[in-house]
Amino acid sequence: MTKNLFPSNFMWGGATAANQFEGGWNEGGKGVSTADMCLAGSRTTPKKLTKTILEGEYYPSHNGIDFYHRYKEDIKLFAEMGFKIFRMSIAWTRIFPNGDDVHPNEEGLQFYDEVFDELLKYGIEPLVTISHYEYPYHLSETINCWESRKMIDHYTRFAETVMNRYKNKVKYWLTLNEINAVSLESAGYVNGGMLNGDEDVVMEMKIEKEKLYQALHYMLVASAKAVKLGHAINPNFVMGNMIAYITYYPFSCHPDDVLETQRIDREVNLIAGDVQVRGEYPQFALNFFERNGFNLDITEDDLVFLKQGTIDMFTFSYYFTATMSTQEDAGEATGNFIVEGNQNPYLETSEWGWQIDAKGLRYTLNQVYGRYQLPMMVVENGLGAMDKIEEDGSIHDNYRIAYIQEHIKEMGAAISEDGVDLIGYTPWGCIDLVSASTGEMDKRYGFIYVDLDNFGKGTFDRYKKDSFTWYKQVIESNGTNLDWK
Repeated sequence: MTKNLFPSNFMWGGATAANQFEGGWNEGGKGVSTADMCLAGSRTTPKKLTKTILEGEYYPSHNGIDFYHRYKEDIKLFAEMGFKIFRMSIAWTRIFPNGDDVHPNEEGLQFYDEVFDELLKYGIEPLVTISHYEYPYHLSETINCWESRKMIDHYTRFAETVMNRYKNKVKYWLTLNEINAVSLESAGYVNGGMLNGDEDVVMEMKIEKEKLYQALHYMLVASAKAVKLGHAINPNFVMGNMIAYITYYPFSCHPDDVLETQRIDREVNLIAGDVQVRGEYPQFALNFFERNGFNLDITEDDLVFLKQGTIDMFTFSYYFTATMSTQEDAGEATGNFIVEGNQNPYLETSEWGWQIDAKGLRYTLNQVYGRYQLPMMVVENGLGAMDKIEEDGSIHDNYRIAYIQEHIKEMGAAISEDGVDLIGYTPWGCIDLVSASTGEMDKRYGFIYVDLDNFGKGTFDRYKKDSFTWYKQVIESNGTNLDWK
């Protein structure tokens, strides 16, 4: 047992996304999403987009892990672990099947009413990401999603619809998942729904940088409008952003490496964060746009909305750190399909090439809180690994326990020693789900094992891993008992 480092009202829970675990892709009036058009890949191969649904091919999002039919069973398991909060997203195409529909789909709205009611029955707060890596594919085909200003109105109508519907059931809202990731060269389809000619490799689909930052601007305006709407709908709403925080270290103490690290931190992490917290573009962003010759469509009205729609809390994902250098021989690449940078020789690496850096989370919490002074949540964090199910149904995942254990220790230190206002922690994929980058099931994050393989074969039965029992103990002790046999 350790001393209590976490506040008594700290919100422990877990995180998921509709497109990776919900399934029911063509049930209940749901339309086709951008995620629904993707085939599975592997740990070395990005998932691929097909422009039409091909017979005989496996599309992982179509069934997910079947939360659509098993949500009561899953929520009961979350309650058994003691969850205080559960992060989930609303599938846009379950509410507006084409994205530009005149009226919402009542059957879809009713589904989420039932999910929220089930969570609240167990005293679990929903933490809802309004849009998480999933857009109506119809909008990709007709306006190329976030390449178009029209998306702002489509998104805000969707956001207003769900916030109005669930205003008495949901308090915590996140506008757009990992909003800054759209500026990364290979994330334009996954995070922005943008197509690029006839290319069909989603995670390697290259889109011009100017278009990506234009898409980011439209998303930032849409997010600000949603925040403003949310505050008007229910003043008790807590409106947050969601940043894919990629923490970079200089590869060496050479001043050029330090400046290169500062550059990428600004371009990847800080432009979106600064706008969503402060309501305006920082000068370094304006200089960056000018230096690169970006002629972005930014109107005076946009700037007003950005100022009016600042967030109440700052949330982010954290999985690994990377190093930056101007030197040619600065180590291996990060091991992530879309993230620039190199590996750190002082860190261990997961089976998927992501480096494990618990102390980096404490460093990141201090960096972010020092910059913004807002309440914070770590809404994604975890270890993707191969799990083996034993004949008796047990899964011994001490490696996952060790990973999360160390990250919790560093969060506790950030709170108690550094004064960071951290209010919640929702580890990613609290139940096994489909990988966002590759479409695999082998890359498992959960405390709950789902019997499903990379080809969609399996019983979908749920099994408790050792980490299930351990995390239950962590929550019961409010982070004071991290021990495991």
